[in-house]
Amino acid sequence: MKQRWSTAVGVVFTVAGLLHFVRPGTYESIMPDQLPVQRELVYASGAAEIAGGLGLLHPRTRRWAGWCLIVTLVAVFPANVHMALRAERYPQFPPAALWARLPFQLVFIAAVWRAMRD
Repeated sequence: MKQRWSTAVGVVFTVAGLLHFVRPGTYESIMPDQLPVQRELVYASGAAEIAGGLGLLHPRTRRWAGWCLIVTLVAVFPANVHMALRAERYPQFPPAALWARLPFQLVFIAAVWRAMRD
């Protein structure tokens, strides 16, 4: 019962990571223009999310995987800021939602932190 949190968070990150490979263009479109090799960075962050998500499922790798996911969440934060600052490029999202998304990175980090403790 106690491991439900780490399982839920692990599955969410694994699925999110897989989406980086299924729809890489979606993730490329939110990256700051000055970043080179955007497709490769999308794949790298997707791979990190998959590895971290799967790692949360196993007690022996949970702590390491959690730290890797936290680093990944911090690393992709500039893309979220980029979206909020350039809301006109993303008409499918209300600007307020893009700004509201920023503090949710802390919620995601807290979820990973809790999963590490399972």
